Amino acid sequence: MSYRETILTTVLLALCLVALAGIVSTDAYSTTAGAEAKGLGALQREVLSGTQLASAAGALASTPEAAR
Repeated sequence: MSYRETILTTVLLALCLVALAGIVSTDAYSTTAGAEAKGLGALQREVLSGTQLASAAGALASTPEAAR
């Protein structure tokens, strides 16, 4: 790797880190991350409760294609 490629790679890495820091520091990022966390929590509650999974398994077992 030549010096030119090393310098270019270093500069591009620094620019990417600055862009990432800019994105993370915005209010839009924190709002989106909070909404995603709420959605993940709701999904975990549904999966761990098992009510919809049990009804879906029963519906799948009653279809003829499930026997194959």
